Amino acid sequence: DFENFPRGTTPHTTAPFDYLIVLLSVFLATFTTYAVDLAGALVSPLLALAGGWFLWCWARGMNFRYVWPTLILFAASPILVHGTELGRPDHQSLLIVLLMVALCAEWSLLANFSKGWSVAAGCAWGMALWVSLYEPFILLALVVLFSWLGPSAPETGLFSRRRGAGWLCFFFVLLLALLVERRLPSFSGLWAEPYGKNWMRSLGELQGVPFLSITWFRWAGCLVAAIPLLIWVRRARYFAGAANRRRLVLFLGLLGATFLLTLWQARWGYFFALAFAVTLPPLLAPFSRRWLVWTVFVFSLWPMAREWDERLWPNELEQGRRTAEWRERIDLRELAVTLRSTERHPFLAPWWLSPALVYWSGQPAVAGSSHESLGGISDSARFYATEDWQKAREIMENRQLDFVFAYDADRVAATSAQILGHPIAEHAVCYILDRAPAVSPSFLVLAAQNPAGKIFRVANNR
Repeated sequence: DFENFPRGTTPHTTAPFDYLIVLLSVFLATFTTYAVDLAGALVSPLLALAGGWFLWCWARGMNFRYVWPTLILFAASPILVHGTELGRPDHQSLLIVLLMVALCAEWSLLANFSKGWSVAAGCAWGMALWVSLYEPFILLALVVLFSWLGPSAPETGLFSRRRGAGWLCFFFVLLLALLVERRLPSFSGLWAEPYGKNWMRSLGELQGVPFLSITWFRWAGCLVAAIPLLIWVRRARYFAGAANRRRLVLFLGLLGATFLLTLWQARWGYFFALAFAVTLPPLLAPFSRRWLVWTVFVFSLWPMAREWDERLWPNELEQGRRTAEWRERIDLRELAVTLRSTERHPFLAPWWLSPALVYWSGQPAVAGSSHESLGGISDSARFYATEDWQKAREIMENRQLDFVFAYDADRVAATSAQILGHPIAEHAVCYILDRAPAVSPSFLVLAAQNPAGKIFRVANNR
């Protein structure tokens, strides 16, 4: 109940990732009193290291001629680094590694059947579905589709008898997930909430990447545009033998599908970059002149290098923006710390700030960052957007609030307008609390303020 207070949420996408953080914190408890915090900060880059080690072992085991281009792309692709970066405990980092294991296992099974790879594929797909029923379900469906479309392989096909052990592990992991979680995931709240679609449009990861955007080259290098040319030039070598055809139909199909999905939602960029990295060695394999391959590959990374140059050595304008954000976060944390108490004091704040404020203050919030908090997100938007103080007070009473945060009125108004679907008046609550706190009603008492915002105590709210 730390978000969408007092109704709370029952999240279904992060459970295995949360369990992983807890397990890691057990080992870190010897070195720090903030074991869970440190585990949350380190878990994603540690997963990335484990994924890189697995990818290196797998590529060497497959006897690919060009292993290091795959490893370099996995380690340096900005979108993959974003998914596994330090201090970002997001379940996408676990999904990236699990789906990489699953896809590499599928490739190995098409090359040479192995009971071990069959079990690895089943466990990886099952664990990925335990983490999330969105991307893994779609990717598994695509694997089934492209395996069916490829040349038949009765002995090593996806549903062949020899893969029985893998499917047994797959269903065992799903059964274990049901027994541990003791519930079925539900997405009904996302569509039942009237402002759900509007809120989703405000999320950057749910916005599409344009077809002609330079982002594709910054994520995967310029070679991604040369895939059709590579296939056409070496088509005779690529499609020699049923095994090669099966592998290429599967992985080129996955690459094309994740490309189209990234056109729709940017969050699919993780898996597009991953599919490209895994597919690159066989695409380069027919070329025997290593110096030529490496020359082209290194020069193809120029957009990626440009992206890292801008991130690591920003210009004055970007550095100024980062400094301002850093200063604001420090001020917001100072405000949040004033709410720390052994007693429970729920608060209302803009939805995108609420998770950090909850972490810093230890108090529950009305809004949150998950779709299961849409009720709280909507109430937060309605509170800041209304001009009727009586309606604002009803929201505070229904949500049992003790405190209200005031933040940059223009940004709060713009976000609330996007969620509610109508413009916000200049005398709305967000403007009054931010710019004219002295004229706020008596049931909101200014308790603390600094350059980042203000905190109002709710008087007689219960």
